[in-house]
Amino acid sequence: MDSAPSQEEDKAFAQRFRDHFETLVPEIQRRWPEVTHQALEATRGSFDEVVHLIASQGDRAVQTVQQQLEDLMHHPGESVRSFADTLEPLEEQLEQLLDDLNSTLRPKIERPVRQRPLLALAIAAGVGVLVGALLTGGRRS
Repeated sequence: MDSAPSQEEDKAFAQRFRDHFETLVPEIQRRWPEVTHQALEATRGSFDEVVHLIASQGDRAVQTVQQQLEDLMHHPGESVRSFADTLEPLEEQLEQLLDDLNSTLRPKIERPVRQRPLLALAIAAGVGVLVGALLTGGRRS
């Protein structure tokens, strides 16, 4: 049985690499400082382009760089892990704030709308016309 990855697995890996590219850039730059941020951004997260960029900048074998980047994807560096750990409490905090906002603001908005539905509809239509006029007015100039 052949242990080489199939084309579908390669495509899936390349897509995962592209999806995580922004979080991997700091670790890539830490490991390969000769590669500039602008050069990495120019690759648009293409795995093959990043491999060739790193290999050409540091006179490394393409297969070696490929393996190192695959390892990086499977075992993120300390900076990537700490960044992810930092985001978790912020995400929880944001969810709590949204829940609080929903529970306090919704009743304040729903009550007047239920009491005067025609007025609420007229205000919404007026705001829509105003926003539409502002948007189309910017296109005419």
